[in-house]
Amino acid sequence: MFNRRSFVKRLGMLTAGASVQSLAAGVEKPFLPTKAPIVISTWDAGLEANVPAWAILEKGGHALDAVEQGVRLTEDSINCCVGLGANPDRDGHVTLDACIMDHEHNCGAVAFLERIKHPISVARRVMEKTPHVMLVGEGAQQFALSEGFPLESSKLSPAAEAAYANWLQQSQYKSPTINRENNQGHGPFAPNRLANGEWNHDTIGMLALDKQGNLSGSCTTSGAGFKMRGRIGDSPIIGAGLFVDNEVGACVATGQGEDVIRVAGASTVVGLMRAGKTPQQACAEVIQRIIKIKKDRAKDIQVAFLAISNRGEVGSFAIHPGFSFAYRDSNRNELIKASSWFKVS
Repeated sequence: MFNRRSFVKRLGMLTAGASVQSLAAGVEKPFLPTKAPIVISTWDAGLEANVPAWAILEKGGHALDAVEQGVRLTEDSINCCVGLGANPDRDGHVTLDACIMDHEHNCGAVAFLERIKHPISVARRVMEKTPHVMLVGEGAQQFALSEGFPLESSKLSPAAEAAYANWLQQSQYKSPTINRENNQGHGPFAPNRLANGEWNHDTIGMLALDKQGNLSGSCTTSGAGFKMRGRIGDSPIIGAGLFVDNEVGACVATGQGEDVIRVAGASTVVGLMRAGKTPQQACAEVIQRIIKIKKDRAKDIQVAFLAISNRGEVGSFAIHPGFSFAYRDSNRNELIKASSWFKVS
């Protein structure tokens, strides 16, 4: 339960310049550097997404191929979180965002893309076949069609259609707020807290380190459910939702995109790693920057970062408990609960 007195005390520690280590006391021991290849991805969906990624990595394949193929599996799924089966915007349209980045700072992104099944692959084509980094909306769709991607149906999935009908009945296009009455995650800014204490999410991000010692990352999302038409979060923005620096490491973000953008989240994490922080320390420090900015409002949002160094050390940190990430190397294949600033759900 949220304790305002404890929150104010800890916020005061941040203002006074207390160290990340002191505020993150009790944080689980981070993964020490291990032998590549390694693939990590956000949320429980990452366990399945890591399977095709690992199939590429264990054969000596490139990290870039792994992170594309891994999240494509999630885009294929029919659910309310990622891909064309996801919850629509408040006007009833599913719009998708994605970005991808390799070890040489090549990157590509698409945003506000409709009726194309695999935005991550379109983002890679943007990277490889155009002089641009990002294409959006009708132009992104036109480019995808020119590259042979089929135009899919605009019909909502059964689950999304039901969720949208429920949202229309309850929210009636009111201003964006977290639904405090039943806490069922129907507010427009996912991820929101569910009744069981977990968080509803709408993004999968993946990072991989291949046998050649190269890093790549990907991020794909349907964006916040029932968002305003045209809203773009952090996920397709290089430097916010994803950043890769092969000399240092890589980071991917998930959660309320507006607050990730405010601190240029992923690139800030990697920048702190370049300055000598471990992935765990860097993720924690940027989360604490967000806490300091949001103050009391931090209790209503979730943001999490997941990072890996170019030596294979992994770290993650979230605002609230409930975020987990999937980890796979030659010895381990498991879902890990991340550390968080708030300690009690």
